[in-house]
Amino acid sequence: MADSDHSSSDDLSVDSRDTSQDSKLEFSEDEETLITRMYNLVGERWTLIAGRIPGRTAEEIEKYWTSRYSTSQ
Repeated sequence: MADSDHSSSDDLSVDSRDTSQDSKLEFSEDEETLITRMYNLVGERWTLIAGRIPGRTAEEIEKYWTSRYSTSQ
C-alpha cells in the first residue's frame, strides 16, 4: 500500500493561467521573445501581437510591455 502516492500536487498545473490577478504578467521566454520581435516589426499594435500568442489578450501584452519597458517622458 505504500506504492499509492496519489497526493502529488505537481500534477495540477491549472492555476498558472487561471489566476490572472495573482500571477503578475508571467510570460514564458518564448512569449517574451515573440513580443519583442513583433514589437520591433509592427510597433504598438497590441491586438496584432496578441493574435500571434494563443491565450493572450492585447491588454495583457500592453501591460507586460509597459511594465517591462516603460518609457519615461
